[in-house]
This record gives sequence, structure tokens and C-alpha cells, in this order.
Amino acid sequence: MVKRFLCFLFFLLFQFGFAQGQLSWQGYFSFNEIKDISESSTTIYAASENALFSKNSASNALKTITTVDGLSGQTISAVYYSQAFKKTITGYENGLLTVINEADGSVIKKVDIINKQLPTSIKKINHFLEHNGLLYVSCDFGIVQFNLTTLQFGDTYFIGDNGAEISVKQTAFYNGFIFAATSSGIRRASITNPNLIDFSQWAVVNSGDWSGINALDTELIAVNSTGNIHRFNSSTFVGFLQLPQPSVDMRVVNHNLFITTANTTYVYNNQMVLNRQIVNSQLPELNLTFSCASAVGDVIYIGTKEKGLFSSALSGIGTFENNTPDGPIRNNIFSIDASPNSLWAVYGDYDINYNPYSLDSYGISKFSNSKWLNIPYSEVYDAKSITRVIVNPNNEKQVYASSFFSGLLRIESDIPNHLFNEKNSGLESITFEGPTYIDVRINGTAFDKSGNLWVTNSRIKNGLKVLKTNGDWVSYATSTILNNAESNNYANIVIDKNNTKWISTYNDGVIAFNENGNVFKKITTGTDTGNLPSADVRSVAVDTKNQLWIGTTKGLRVLSNVGNFQTDSQLKANPIIIIDDNLAQELMYEQFITSIVVDGANNKWIGTVDSGIFMVSPNGQETKYHFTINNSPLPSNTINDIKINSSTGEVFIATNKGMISFKGIATGANEDLNNVYVYPNPVRPTYSGTVKVAGLIDKANIKITDIEGNLVYETTSDGGTIEWDTTAFGRYKVSSGVYMIFISAQDGSETKVKKVMIIR
Repeated sequence: MVKRFLCFLFFLLFQFGFAQGQLSWQGYFSFNEIKDISESSTTIYAASENALFSKNSASNALKTITTVDGLSGQTISAVYYSQAFKKTITGYENGLLTVINEADGSVIKKVDIINKQLPTSIKKINHFLEHNGLLYVSCDFGIVQFNLTTLQFGDTYFIGDNGAEISVKQTAFYNGFIFAATSSGIRRASITNPNLIDFSQWAVVNSGDWSGINALDTELIAVNSTGNIHRFNSSTFVGFLQLPQPSVDMRVVNHNLFITTANTTYVYNNQMVLNRQIVNSQLPELNLTFSCASAVGDVIYIGTKEKGLFSSALSGIGTFENNTPDGPIRNNIFSIDASPNSLWAVYGDYDINYNPYSLDSYGISKFSNSKWLNIPYSEVYDAKSITRVIVNPNNEKQVYASSFFSGLLRIESDIPNHLFNEKNSGLESITFEGPTYIDVRINGTAFDKSGNLWVTNSRIKNGLKVLKTNGDWVSYATSTILNNAESNNYANIVIDKNNTKWISTYNDGVIAFNENGNVFKKITTGTDTGNLPSADVRSVAVDTKNQLWIGTTKGLRVLSNVGNFQTDSQLKANPIIIIDDNLAQELMYEQFITSIVVDGANNKWIGTVDSGIFMVSPNGQETKYHFTINNSPLPSNTINDIKINSSTGEVFIATNKGMISFKGIATGANEDLNNVYVYPNPVRPTYSGTVKVAGLIDKANIKITDIEGNLVYETTSDGGTIEWDTTAFGRYKVSSGVYMIFISAQDGSETKVKKVMIIR
């Protein structure tokens, strides 16, 4: 009997093992802005803004490491690969140091520098130098030792005058001394000196502001902040060559010296003879800004600020190729939209007061079939500050992008083909700068059930527009409801089942409009005029119960029924009161809410400006998730936008430092039970979350029993997914074993049986 059970157990583990990864985070990062690179004998390691990637020169295999793998979302400033210890060390602008173990991919975060009692502005890590098992970490305050064996920090050297903090850009070992290139001279001390924490042991060799120093075989080379290369003559540094631009990176690899400026990389041999000079015009992309350069064998790698990492033969034979992993144009994604088969992202923005200046000139990105398509700015009809994007729900190949300066861009089959503006459509330019100034500010967009596209046009009298399916434009005067339409701006717009449009405004709360009678109504601050905590509304969403959720810069309100638009002369929203620590509190009190979306189970995903993202139950009484940079792969607590793929349930979260997604229970209801699955399965002892049953039809009845038929849980689905906390009706955790999941439609027309194994 025991043998048969073990065989059955093995079969289930084998059968269900694949499903364990169903609940997961996914990163969608840009690797285009290269901050630093390092190298081994076979591999180049590149650090982008807040992610890493490597390329093996033999296999050409690319590997990425992001916040999903344990990295911080903070900004990287330096990276180093230790060949001896098989570890990648990453330094950040805020002083964080991470160690990635090559053997198992584990990431260890070290916060010792962050915790130092020093001004936050001087904790940046600039450079790593390995010597006898120790890393010498150059920072904006001095030098810190880090032991690569124990992974513990050691002494800190404050080597400025009288022990003051001083910005150390780079260090080098040469002829028994450690040299430091600093913002106040080149300083050195004996390697064998046991008292390097004493600032007086560090002698000033040359004064001035220095950006780099390297030992090149028998030479010691330094470069100052103006780009003047110097050679050490045993007592002082003597000028050798003046570069046309300041150096941004300097390193020695395989007896060659690489010095990089914004538009040129210079390669010198160990006799300081210039072997190769590469200017940015030689790369396939024009006007790129170089950030660093290195080599692996006979391949030179050059990092850029805009288009990632390029490589070519160090000998000069062959062209340059791009080695950057696929990704969006940049990490600061302002707005997104998700359809069943694609994800779109835009990057233009405005400040907290809806000011789009200085105007952004970025393109548009699309993610589909696991690949990114990046449409450059040169192809979007010069549309600047593109702040919103929407996919036509009736035609996934048609997309509209809102420019908060240039109008409305239409994209068909991934090709921009028309820009609607003040000359060729019903859209209008702002007028407060005079009749000759053109500034067409389009933001919120929404399709109604007839396929018409509704558009908000900020800072004009006729602020609500609609592009009809026949190509005609119609305008509606928001000046009839707003206090001053020509000074107001709009965020998003949603349309309910009654075809009423609900619009977020900057100065007047929420305005609602229905063309059946051309009626406008308003929800704003004041007990008798709407009860909002702020007239500055940044997001509205209609849930499956016909409630309007309103996110303001100072909290949350809910209109109990959008149908009240037809009956109530004054609409009123109310806070959600929750009990926390036996005290009545207001949900999302005083939070600056940036985005609200509703998932297939009527849960609300709420993004904030500085507190991460919340997922609350349909009535708001339970906070099911609160994700921040401290408990999740979120790269930032600043949430710019949220969208959900209704087919897969993937929740896309766009922040100012990158985009990730969470595949939880946010799925819409299915048409039948043919695609029901359970995850994770099996439930292992280390797992502390819930079991999900996904692919359900709405209002399906779910019963879970043990193998003997004893009922341990029962519920009815609201959407496409349910959760089970693996307890017997909340009383106690169920024991190890196989549990049967019986699923049936509300009318009994369909049934399905699934199994889940729980291992305690």
C-alpha cells in the first residue's frame, strides 16, 4: 500500500510540477542605458539603469538579471566581475552593494554604506578594485574595503584634508602603493601600511580634479576632469595628451588602456601608443553617447546611453553589432495598454501640474509574441510627449496614442499612419498663448460600445471630443460644467454600460456626460457637492458592480452606482471605512492615487505616487496585496500606470524605473471549463501563499474535498479565478495529501474535476 502511494505521489509530482511556475513575476526592463561594464576571460557583464545582462563570447548566450531575480530597483553606478570568486558585484548611487553568486544566482544585498551616518548625496559607489581577496570600493565620501570571502565590509578610509569626506572616482595599485583619483587631487598610501584609516598616511601626489587612474603594466596613467591624460614619472603625474572631451570611463584590459569620452573610445597599448580610435559615427545608430568600453579577447564592447551595448572586432575588422537584450525604449514608462495579444507603452509625460515641458521626443513600444517592437520618434509624425495609448477593442491592429502637445496619433498594423491635430480634425489648440501658438493637449481616451473613440482635449472650452466610426468629429462644451475649462486638464476617461462618460479633471473632480440629452454632472469637494477629498482626480474606474472608484491626490472615494447619473441631481461619493487595529479608518487615506484598474474577479488594483501598489477586495474591506520595493520585485514605489490582460490575468505595472507584471488571480471569466488549471501544484512546504483555480466560468461552484470525500472548502467564482488558503474553512491547515476539486456551472450544465497535492 505504501509503495503504491509513493508511486502515485511521484506521478502527481511529475504531472503537476510544471504548474508551479504559473504564479510569477515577470520583468519588462529596458537595457538601453549602459552605466558600466566588466569582463571575464569569456564574458562581458553590462549594467544598465537598474538591471544587468551578460554575453558569453563563445556561445553568444545573453542572460539578464532584474528585480525579479533579486536586484534592487535603485540606479546602478558601477559593476565588477570577480574571476577568482565567481561573483558579480553591483554598486548603486544610493550606496547599496549587491553580490550575485554565479553558482546559484543568489543575490545578497549589503546596506552598510546606506546606513553610514553620512549625507545621502555622497554615498554613490563609483568603482571597484580587487586586490588579494579584498574589494576597494571607491565612493563619493572615500574608500571602503569589502571582503570577497566573508562578504563583510572592513575599514573605511576618509582621505580628504583633515579626514574629510572626498569623492574618490577610481583606485589603482602600483609599485607597492594604492593610488586614488579624487575630486581634490591624486592621493596615495603604502599597501603595507596597517593604519590606512589615518588620513595623514595618504599623501597628495598631484592636486586638481581627477576622474580616473589605472596601472598599465609598467606605466601608471591618470586622467583629470578636463580630459588631460597624465603619466606617472615616479614622483608626479606629467601631462601626456589632451583629449578633445572629458573622459567618462577609463580601464585596463589585457595590457590595453581603454579611455572613453562621450563620442570616442581610444585604445592604447602598454607603450601608450594609440592602436585604435572609434567615434560614435562608426556605429549603426547615429548620435549615440558613449558611457564605457572594454574588451573580451579580440572583441571590443562599447556601452551607450541610448541604445545599449555594441561590439566589434578589436582589430578593426568588421562592423558593429548590437548585443542588448530585447526591451522597451526606456524604463520610465508613463502609460500602457494591454490587449489579449499585445502590450503597448508610451514615455511622454507631464509634471504634477500637467506641464509637459520640456517636451519629450520618444517613440512608442509594443510587446507581442515575446518580442518588443520599438517605433522611433522619427516615425510618429513628430508627436511629442505621448502620454496615453489605447488599443481598439474591436480591432487589435488599430491603436491610438495621445500626445499632450501634438494631437492624436493613429497606428494601424504597427505603422503610424495619421496624426489628428487642429488642422485636420475636431481637435483644438490651447489659446492662452495667443492664436498663433499651436499646442494640442490630448490625454484620456476611451472606446464606447459602438466603437466611437472619446477623447479629452485639455485647456479649451470644448474639452470632450468623439471620433465617430464614420470619421466625423463631434465636440462637447465642458465649459458648461467646469469653473474654468481653459485652465483645466484631464487625466483618464471611462465609459459605463449606460454610455455615460466619467472624466478625471485637475481642478473640478469628476465630470460625467451622457449625449442622451447632452447632460453634464459633476462630483467635486464639499459635503453637498460630491464629497471628494480633493478636486484633483487622477484616475476613475467602473467595476463589475457598476460602482465608480475615484482616485484623487488625497485619497479614494466610491460612487455606489453609476446609474445614479440618470436620477440624482447631485452625485455623491463616499469613502470606504475599514477596521484596522480595532479602529475605523478610511481606505487609502491621504494617498496620492495615480491609477485604478478592476480585474476579472472585481478586485481593485490601486497605484500610488510613492507607496507602491495595493490590491483590495471587491468591496475594499480587505487588502489582499500591498506590493512595494521592500517585499516584491517592484523597481520603484512610484506607480505610473496599471493595466490587465483580461485573457491571461497578467497585471502590468509601469513605474518610473521599469515595468513588471504579476500573474495572480486577475482573470476574466471564461466561456467554458475546458481550460481550468490549478497552481501551484504541488504545494510544497516552503510555499506560504494560496492555491489558485483558474480558467473558470463566472458563478461556478467549487468544492474541495480530501481523498476520502470530506469537504474542506466551498465557494462560488466571481470571475475566472478563485483562491484557497489550504485550510479547512479557515479553521486549520489541511494535512499532506491529494485533494479533489469539483467544479460545476451554476445550472449544472458543465462539470470538471481537478486534483491538487499538498506537501507539508
